[in-house]
Amino acid sequence: MTVTSPFSSGGRQAQGLPRLPTPPTGWPIGSYATYQEAQRAVDYLADNQFAVEDVTIVGVDLMLVERVLGRLSWGRVLMTGAISGAWFGLFVGFLLAMFASGAEVTYQPILVGLVSGVLFGLVFAAISYASSRGRRDFASASQLVAGRYDVLCQPRNAEQGRDLLAKLAMRPSGSSS
Repeated sequence: MTVTSPFSSGGRQAQGLPRLPTPPTGWPIGSYATYQEAQRAVDYLADNQFAVEDVTIVGVDLMLVERVLGRLSWGRVLMTGAISGAWFGLFVGFLLAMFASGAEVTYQPILVGLVSGVLFGLVFAAISYASSRGRRDFASASQLVAGRYDVLCQPRNAEQGRDLLAKLAMRPSGSSS
């Protein structure tokens, strides 16, 4: 899956993709309730030697869904801060140990990195949580979803794509290609 940003300066631009945000073009050949169904439809087209480079999946009626994972407390915030700090500290400690002068392997940089990471993680988590003053005492995960997913195709192949997707719709949903 290639994800590009219209604001990125370097890197390779995928062939045929516009450089600026551009509305999709093409004729609708299928509409699906979930992204998984739309992806299955395009995969079916590809399995049947259809020119999938003419196909676009478009999410319509976008929604930002925030799922609440649980309540935040000082204990949970500090534990999470300590754990994330420990991981970062271990990473820095391993880097320091790898590039330390001397032939012998020493664990001091790793230990120093771990302890420093835990302390910094605790401090930054505490400052961040205290600054919210109880306005957001829950953890959550956000996801961008669509109300439906339309599959569009360039006009030159739209009829053939519609015919193939009609065959797919007549198949039982559990069967494979």
